[in-house]
Amino acid sequence: MIKKINPYRPTDDKARALARDLITTARFGALAVRDPGNGNPMVTRIAVVPGPDLAPVTLISDLSGHSAALAAHPVCSLLLGEPGAKGDPLTHPRITLQCVAKATDKQALKTHYLRHYPKAQLYYDFGDFRMMRFQVTTAFLNGGFGTAYRLTPDDLIQHG
Repeated sequence: MIKKINPYRPTDDKARALARDLITTARFGALAVRDPGNGNPMVTRIAVVPGPDLAPVTLISDLSGHSAALAAHPVCSLLLGEPGAKGDPLTHPRITLQCVAKATDKQALKTHYLRHYPKAQLYYDFGDFRMMRFQVTTAFLNGGFGTAYRLTPDDLIQHG
């Protein structure tokens, strides 16, 4: 019998800080949802900003396929972190957030969102756009080769 090896290191403060940094600096990410038509996975790039509580938020149109997918099945996954200009892309840190997407008050986040995406002023108030908050249930941090961590929502909160 093959012995299973746990790929995750014990979560420490350095991993927590890196995870929070990836979330707070991300301005776009890859959103994975289930296609409501056939249940298959679907991935799309979305604009994101960290919400006031650090949970990522995005402004999406009801006309998009991922909006319909989230309405049908709000459980999703969000990948944040981009490879650097040089080196092996798999050595750069990234975080996968398993989430539940929930509509949130668009007007309450308007100033916050537009501070990060001023050009969104052109369409922010369109009736088909709404603000979604990604409530994290579990996070998987890959800090580079051989540095994987499993984090809880509490790990992502800045304490103190």
